[in-house]
Amino acid sequence: MLKNFLCQSHFFLLHVEVLLGTLEQPIFSTRAHVFQIDPNTKKNWVPTSKHAVTVSYFFDSTRNVYRIISLDGSKAIINSTITPNMTFTKTSQKFGQWADSRANTVYGLGFSSESHLVKFAEKFAEFKEAARLAKEKSQEKMELTSTPSQESAPGDLQSPLTSESINGTDNDRVTPDTPQHPEARAEPSQNALPFSHSSSSINKHWEAELAALKGNNAKLTAALLESTANVKQWKQQLAAYQEEAERLHKRVTELECVSGQTTGIKSQKTELNRTIEELELALKAKEEELERLKAEVESANEFRSQRDSLTQRLQETEVRNQTLEAQLTDLEQRLESSQLEREAFRKSLRSLLELLDSKIFELNELRDALAKLLEGS
Repeated sequence: MLKNFLCQSHFFLLHVEVLLGTLEQPIFSTRAHVFQIDPNTKKNWVPTSKHAVTVSYFFDSTRNVYRIISLDGSKAIINSTITPNMTFTKTSQKFGQWADSRANTVYGLGFSSESHLVKFAEKFAEFKEAARLAKEKSQEKMELTSTPSQESAPGDLQSPLTSESINGTDNDRVTPDTPQHPEARAEPSQNALPFSHSSSSINKHWEAELAALKGNNAKLTAALLESTANVKQWKQQLAAYQEEAERLHKRVTELECVSGQTTGIKSQKTELNRTIEELELALKAKEEELERLKAEVESANEFRSQRDSLTQRLQETEVRNQTLEAQLTDLEQRLESSQLEREAFRKSLRSLLELLDSKIFELNELRDALAKLLEGS
């Protein structure tokens, strides 16, 4: 029982060390566009990176597992543990995918060339086989030792990673095929005035939406500052938990040396076990709170990007509105000048018609006079 307790204490210390910053080392890296399957349709691919990012294989020596990790800035867009039952499928010359049951999703990678895809697939198969062998060795070791502490697996503890820790070695980038659709310029017409009015209403709508986003951004910034302060406090608490665990570990070692006081050791061991369980529960609660705060930070970043996008669209709309107003002014001037020219032309045409009528009348009189002269002669 005492050895079991020591093993559990050692596992708890290892748990805290992983949470406090034990980093894995990349063993292979490449660059690709990252996609995930749409959770609603389960058919369409949803891009999770705006451009090609570094995708790396990592080996976690603590748990003896292989993982695929990719960061887009500070956001982890891939965190997949390779298991023996996973399969990497090449669906085209430059695209491959695999399913992760733990993450409940399907990841897809778009490469810049077929050779990069083949290399990634070979590494996937290699590390999958290594994961299978590691699992078999772990099972054999568990069967040999058959201790309760070894039967409880550490779980999917994720080491904190930074974007600097997974610098890729393959500098090739995938250039996304984004077709450009040029905007069709509206032909000026007599309906330009109503369009100008609608543009002003659109501007008011965007301004109201931008003001609302600014308010949300201020609230999220305040929440982010509060979350940062809470994270620092929880890190201090984690450090205190680690010190407490080390103290308990030393205390158990001392109690083990005192073999004569069996009853006291059992009672103290029970208390220590209860304390460690309480610490583990508190640590789990803090981990869940950290995950919630990370989600809030990501939400704040998304709101910021939406605000920037709306601001840019508003500026583009204002520029387009100014261009249309200038075109409208020019058309009004041209219309006014054409109307003046048309009026002048009508006046000159009327004068010509009047002159023509007078000449025709004179010709008729001359004809009548000539006719009379012919009859008289």
